[in-house]
Amino acid sequence: MKAIVLMGGFGTRLRPLTNDTPKQMLPIVGITMFERVITRLGQCGVDEVVVSLGFRPDRFIDAFPDGVCAGVSLHYAVEPAPLDTAGAIAFAAAHGGIDETFLVLNGDVLGDLDFSWLVAQHRSHGGEATLHLTAVAEPSRFGVVVTDDDERVTAFIEKPAPGTEPSNLINAGTYVFEPSVLELIESGRKVSVERETFPKLVERGQLYAVATADYWLDAGTPSAYLAANLDLIDGTRGSESAVHPTAQVDPTANIERSCVGAGAVIGPEAVVRGSVIMENAHIGARAQVLDSIVASGGTVGTDAIVAEESICGFGAAVEDGASLIAGREPLPQE
Repeated sequence: MKAIVLMGGFGTRLRPLTNDTPKQMLPIVGITMFERVITRLGQCGVDEVVVSLGFRPDRFIDAFPDGVCAGVSLHYAVEPAPLDTAGAIAFAAAHGGIDETFLVLNGDVLGDLDFSWLVAQHRSHGGEATLHLTAVAEPSRFGVVVTDDDERVTAFIEKPAPGTEPSNLINAGTYVFEPSVLELIESGRKVSVERETFPKLVERGQLYAVATADYWLDAGTPSAYLAANLDLIDGTRGSESAVHPTAQVDPTANIERSCVGAGAVIGPEAVVRGSVIMENAHIGARAQVLDSIVASGGTVGTDAIVAEESICGFGAAVEDGASLIAGREPLPQE
């Protein structure tokens, strides 16, 4: 089985973390989001992934120069220019020589979906495409999907106005496609799979959707990125080690439900709560990092406070005694 993983976005909501780093190359408890996605695909029987790249493709290629990740073969398809979702899928499929049933997924979605089960559901329906659905509390932020009793999609509404949603089941960002879907994607321009390709499939009666209640997270915002990490250490999704064995944590420091990366230093009487401290970051004496992110090489000075989903970027510093509340250091690039 082959899969296309879309990795071309700029990750603007996570800046400054993503000023120069694709969001899929950010660590989730010390392992990149990219590697966690590829590992899950391999566990479900996918043996080859075509990686659709746009922003900083070198970061992916340099990380896995032999073209293998978690035992899965990687084929890199670098877009010459942004092609939107459907355009990226068609470009990657052509680049990777895909001519059979294949999976497509967004590279910033983390979850426990059994991809082999999704493929089996797709084949049982006999349609050209099948979507994975999940229920969310705020469906207006996503693409809402309406199905009939046979799980055939009857309407696909991209980001409906709050209060107008016909369902709380959203497009969860994973699809199974037949090669015939590629014929619906016009080449040479940007094409949205959500706004153009899916409506065409609905008109043909060839789009199906199935829902699951397993773990699912779109990790594209600071709050979601924090959750992606913390869910793996607090039992929500796993019980991985929260503090790397090479981190230096002063005995008087207080760490609560937080991830501390390799080589990080947590100073005397510092408080770290609900946060992600990446490798080689330094938290000074009596500093407080609350529900926030300190990137690799970042420094939070003595008596400083970083709170309310703030981000201290790669190599950035919050000076002694300073406060960063619901802010970013440095300010995100436009």
